[in-house]
Amino acid sequence: MSLVVHRLSYAYRRRRAEPVLALDDVSLSIASGSFTGLLGPNGCGKTTLLRLLSGVEQPNSGRVEFDGRDVRSYTRRALARRIAVVPQETHPAFDYSVLDMVLMGRHPFLGTFEFEGPDDHRAARLALAATDTAHLADRPFSALSGGEKQRVVIASALAQAGSALAQANTASATRGNVLLLDEPTASLDLGAQLDVASLLQGLHRERGATMVMATHDLNLAASICDRLVLMKNGRVLASGPIGEVLTGALVQELYDIDADVRFHEGAGHLTVTALKRARHAPTGPRDEEMAP
Repeated sequence: MSLVVHRLSYAYRRRRAEPVLALDDVSLSIASGSFTGLLGPNGCGKTTLLRLLSGVEQPNSGRVEFDGRDVRSYTRRALARRIAVVPQETHPAFDYSVLDMVLMGRHPFLGTFEFEGPDDHRAARLALAATDTAHLADRPFSALSGGEKQRVVIASALAQAGSALAQANTASATRGNVLLLDEPTASLDLGAQLDVASLLQGLHRERGATMVMATHDLNLAASICDRLVLMKNGRVLASGPIGEVLTGALVQELYDIDADVRFHEGAGHLTVTALKRARHAPTGPRDEEMAP
């Protein structure tokens, strides 16, 4: 499995206004079995990149290749069987049960007017078990806590990306599919954040799932990812292994802050502590325009 981005650019069209450039000449490669974190300030293009990787949006220029083929050459159904998305928030139109929510992930495998069969229910049950939510199967999704909801949404993505991710005991059996996660721990309390982080870490390490996660949480990314892509103003600022990319200098350049980046013995990974705004002379058109 390979997921490669070649010189990708994308602009949002706005009615009666100039287009807004969200991505500008972005190139990167997602290795099979890797866990890549997308980091950057609000509006840097993280979510847009995930939408392009999943085929939901089409680039203005450049291309995304999945297994050596442009994603635009896949049918939506075929691509959805291989690439699943975990959105930041999920608000179903009706009060579905947890099992029904997970079964929705099986829709790419169903024909027109076809209902879920035994294989789909088995895939859903495996996904529930993999995310430790099997005991919630009959409960209304709306009645769950934030952390429980996020684990159920991840279970639905596992069912969508193929039951292999939920049941495989060897990494080699799961590396043909991809999970794209958009802020999976946003708005969760600390306990729920740790639960979701542990779940994702287990899916990656024990089952070999290939994941790409957009997040604002640098410490979350440092604890479970093996590679990082730093994005700013729609471009890639840096990418590579965590130890090479998560540095005080790059964090300062990314967020305009002074930060203490060091290995934490208790946590077992690099940690980032924001200290203060970086002090430097204001530059650029925006600062000039705001000057009196």
